[in-house]
Amino acid sequence: MTSLKKLLLGEQGLVVIFAIAFAIVAATVPNFLTERNMLGLLQSVVTIGIVACTMMFCLASRDFDLSVGSTVAFSGMIAVMASNATGSIVLGLIAALLCGGAVGLVNGVVIARFRINALITTLATMQIVRGLALIASDGRAVGINDPGFYQLALSKFLGIPTPIWVMAIFFVIFGFLLNRTVFGKNTLAIGGNPEASRLAGVNVSRMRIWIFALQGLVCAVAGVLLASRITSGQPNAATGLELSVISACVLGGVSLAGGRAAMTGVIVGVLIMGIAENVMNLLNIQAFYQYVVRGLILLLAVLLDNLRSAAAGRRG
Repeated sequence: MTSLKKLLLGEQGLVVIFAIAFAIVAATVPNFLTERNMLGLLQSVVTIGIVACTMMFCLASRDFDLSVGSTVAFSGMIAVMASNATGSIVLGLIAALLCGGAVGLVNGVVIARFRINALITTLATMQIVRGLALIASDGRAVGINDPGFYQLALSKFLGIPTPIWVMAIFFVIFGFLLNRTVFGKNTLAIGGNPEASRLAGVNVSRMRIWIFALQGLVCAVAGVLLASRITSGQPNAATGLELSVISACVLGGVSLAGGRAAMTGVIVGVLIMGIAENVMNLLNIQAFYQYVVRGLILLLAVLLDNLRSAAAGRRG
């Protein structure tokens, strides 16, 4: 019983459980293992996967960001509107990155410098940024003028869509950043004990600002790819994304109390979220029930986080 509990709560255990669940689903759900469905599944988790890379850092440093869905939608809108206005896709991409980075920077400065709670700050920016997206578009979808913009999502390399490659590259980059750099070590240290980190010489405020600025930039990338995939800038896109991303991170072993994170776990968490939705679609389960399943996954993620924290406390 003890060994089973360790398996359930450990990082390697999560991978083993995922592998077993994947095998069961592959054996029981028709058409699940087809190439078309696998690529479609990976495409469906691109937005969650990309944003989870930096949400992992937010959670690991004892913060979180509820404005990611709004930032994704707003950045996608800006990319489309700027490229339409200037006739340049590159300028549209730059405008989106600047806007996404600005939202993240504002979040970081307000939270770190003015010491406003992350929940209140990002809840406020979630509303403000979504409002700006609706105002800028007059509440309507903005069509893409340049067909080249579609190629950001439609293009392929080695038979795999470009957005999936972008997500994989982000997984590698932010996994390296977490495990192999001072930035990653300081992030985990801040989450473990902010005051001890400050006394050890870590500039905690600056670190938190950097983490939120990165979060904004990554949301902009996700927003551009999403706008390209849905072929327009949608002010209501990515609604509820923040809950899916947080669920994926916590399922993957990132602690809500800070100080613990692993990229392999986050990848597994993202895939669990994607597979759950994909299986429901393949089985023709109504969308209404999918909300229930997402809520149950979020509750399961928090329960697992509590169990992991309790187990870590006993070991400590």
